[in-house]
Amino acid sequence: MKSSAFRKLFSLFSSLIFLFLFYSPAQGAESSAPAWFDKNRVNVFIVLALFFAFVIYFINRAQKGKSLFVRRIPGLDAIEEAVGRATEMGRPILYISGIEDMDNLQTVASMIILGNVAEMAAAYEVPLLVPVCQPFVVTVAEESVKQGYAKAGKPEAYNPNNVRFLTSEQFAYASGVNGIMLREKPAANFMFGSFYAESLLMAETGFSTGAIQVAGTANIHQLPFFVVACDYTLIGEELFAASAYLSKEPKLLGSLKGSDLAKLLIMIYLVLGVLFVTFGIDIFLRWVFVQ
Repeated sequence: MKSSAFRKLFSLFSSLIFLFLFYSPAQGAESSAPAWFDKNRVNVFIVLALFFAFVIYFINRAQKGKSLFVRRIPGLDAIEEAVGRATEMGRPILYISGIEDMDNLQTVASMIILGNVAEMAAAYEVPLLVPVCQPFVVTVAEESVKQGYAKAGKPEAYNPNNVRFLTSEQFAYASGVNGIMLREKPAANFMFGSFYAESLLMAETGFSTGAIQVAGTANIHQLPFFVVACDYTLIGEELFAASAYLSKEPKLLGSLKGSDLAKLLIMIYLVLGVLFVTFGIDIFLRWVFVQ
């Protein structure tokens, strides 16, 4: 079955590469007419087809129980250590999911990570505090925490009062979170999601309380603050990979591996393109343009 799936994927890949190398988009248009398929965008179609083929292939492998290698992320490995430290000290865990609503992909990724953190917190029997900035995120956060406790086999330990809506105002939210840090003295602070100017305020306050801090965001302009004030930082796309890394969900793993392979091919294409153009061969260059 494995070799059959591989042969099908290789056949599709070979066919697309053949089109990729020997089909050249039309330059200019003599007349206009309705069409179901724009031949000038065959290159876009090939790239999308390859990407979806990779994702489906790796999802299929993951669903069959095949092992898919995912690079070790030290910040995520430190989560269990931080939870264990909170247990030993008898102090709670603080989880911050950023200030954006659920239409932001970083918040979605943060909710998946929250479910895994909640499962660990339930297993270690340590309180988990989740202050939330957006009203709609409260419902999702409550469900994520509830499912985490259920997976740990301790649904009765779930306390809905620990998931708290503070305010949707940026700096008022930061002030509320800082107040929780100073009053509750959490032993571990997790900050995953979309952050802006409030990131340094919360990270510095958490540092001053002596908590172990793990943060992650795809907002690159806030990464320096997290790197300086936190013990571990997930940089950029590591935040999105974290959900697959922790949950081992086949669809998430397959999407992660498929997108990584697609990026690798894009890098190879760029290197080959530079080499070919250097020697005056523009076959790769023509394919990056669409009409």
